[in-house]
Amino acid sequence: MKRFAQWSLQIGLTLVVTWFILNRVGVDLSRLRDLDGAAWRPEIIPFAMSCVVLGGGYILSAALWGRIVRDLGGPALPLLTSVRLFMIANLGRYVPGKIWQIAGLAYLAKREGVPASIATGAAVLGQGVALLAATLIGLGAILGRTELWQWLGWPGSAAGLGLAVAIVAVVSIPRIFHRIVAGWFRLTRSEVPQGMSRRHNFGLRWLMLYVLNWGIYCFAFWLLYLSLAEGRTFMQVGPAFAAAYVAGYLALFAPAGAGIREGFLVVLLQPVMVQEVAVVVAVIARLWTTTLELIPALILIVWRRPVGGPGATE
Repeated sequence: MKRFAQWSLQIGLTLVVTWFILNRVGVDLSRLRDLDGAAWRPEIIPFAMSCVVLGGGYILSAALWGRIVRDLGGPALPLLTSVRLFMIANLGRYVPGKIWQIAGLAYLAKREGVPASIATGAAVLGQGVALLAATLIGLGAILGRTELWQWLGWPGSAAGLGLAVAIVAVVSIPRIFHRIVAGWFRLTRSEVPQGMSRRHNFGLRWLMLYVLNWGIYCFAFWLLYLSLAEGRTFMQVGPAFAAAYVAGYLALFAPAGAGIREGFLVVLLQPVMVQEVAVVVAVIARLWTTTLELIPALILIVWRRPVGGPGATE
């Protein structure tokens, strides 16, 4: 009952915050009935391309996690193994709280022979650096010459540029990076792995790779948008996807940032499209990402299940 009450409170808080965000930007949900549903059937080619690119982004995320495991002194996991562990652990994102994905990835990695501290450390570091990379890409929604940039003006652009420089400086200077990493591990109640030596600084390399990873995610979202609506440039649409992810992640009470991510995505897309259109795009994007996460994960779970049932051996 206590667990149920806690989850109910988190879901209720998510709904309230989402409603507040949409209400503040003046979205009238009743006007969604006036939209032509037939117009929202995606064009096959750009939609298929968006799915392929998004799947490639997931594979790269898994490969980057495997690279962090190796950099921390762990074994070199095959790519297929990294993808399987990463995609299955991703299901933990849909449980309220941000620790289940990390805990699941660490547990599954230990079963593959990765030491406990390295398994957990790689999961924690991967999420942390990916969040910084998403922030960098998301700043494009401010720094790009769009209506949002014109609305914020030079002060907003200067603040965004300053944040970008600060993130790069944090991961580039070993002394600062290791202190930030130590604080991040304390925040996530994890132990710093022994392979995280102060003599090595992988931070900048990890950040660059995760920026590439998030660039792929945003490109996939832009392709999804092009399959649904009239053309906008990548800088007008793509970075908003990363910025909304960061906002959803920071909402610790929301499972997988549900609702919060969509609300912020509507806010960021509002300067370049009609509000109701932005709402529809945000909802379709959630269904798109969730489907392409769940289906491969379920396939991988079934594929690894012993043929003879629970008591069988592989």
